[in-house]
Amino acid sequence: MSNTWQTPEMTKRIARRHAAEKRFRLAGLTAIVLSLLFLAVLLFIMLKNGLGGLDWAFLTGSDATSADAAGVWGALKGSFLTMLVTLLLSFPMGVLAAIYLEEFAPRSRWIDWVEVSINNLAAVPSIIFGLLGLAVFINTLNLPRSSPLVGGLTLALMTMPIIVISGRNAIKAVPPSIRDAALAVGASPVQTVFHHVLPLALPGILTGTIIGMARALGETAPLLMIGMRAFVATPPGGITDPSSVLPMQIFLWSDEIDRGFVQNTSAAIIVLLVFLLAMNGLAIYLRNKFEVRW
Repeated sequence: MSNTWQTPEMTKRIARRHAAEKRFRLAGLTAIVLSLLFLAVLLFIMLKNGLGGLDWAFLTGSDATSADAAGVWGALKGSFLTMLVTLLLSFPMGVLAAIYLEEFAPRSRWIDWVEVSINNLAAVPSIIFGLLGLAVFINTLNLPRSSPLVGGLTLALMTMPIIVISGRNAIKAVPPSIRDAALAVGASPVQTVFHHVLPLALPGILTGTIIGMARALGETAPLLMIGMRAFVATPPGGITDPSSVLPMQIFLWSDEIDRGFVQNTSAAIIVLLVFLLAMNGLAIYLRNKFEVRW
């Protein structure tokens, strides 16, 4: 009986498959190189234009009408307070919603409608959340305009669907044998979820939280709708004080006629990137710290 793998037709098919795999690897490598090249060019331009403006006076000052006197501390503190409110609201509510929908919610038409709505909310343009925050938090609840409190509430609405979706996927990825083993030794369903399932799903949940918070940190459209583009000359003392945020400050400085603000804009972008990397680095450290292997 002849070996079919040695026939000319099969040899040609194997050669075509190997060539296709090489083309695919080359395309993937090209995409990675181009992405890194664009990032390197962006970083080079920002560092070239902004490093000269990074000094202690710039890092500790607030917005001003003069480029020489303008600083980034007010916007940086506003971003920190806004992200703090966003995280404290969106993370626990998103995780609890994911746990309920995945582990306890009965299968019904109402639950199906809620799941579809959450998936749709994750794709809604961010400016819609800004309009919602303006209508609900400012016009209806009369919360202070241009404050980190309102900004955090608005960004929490935008971030929560991402955390819910990633949390459900992480919980679903936990093997059913973990649940069966916990229930078999007498654990209640709630104990099974919080003592066994949630610790195993936490790295995946934190990954979704990192993505959501990184998106929230760079948003300007929803914060534009709630008035955080106002000129604020003093850093906020709390979450109810008027404030700006780093992306909005960069937007305002980039629109200035004074050429001195070009350096400030690049320096503020560097500060924003460092803040983003520090926030993501802390989240990745926590994710790896709580990661449990089975």
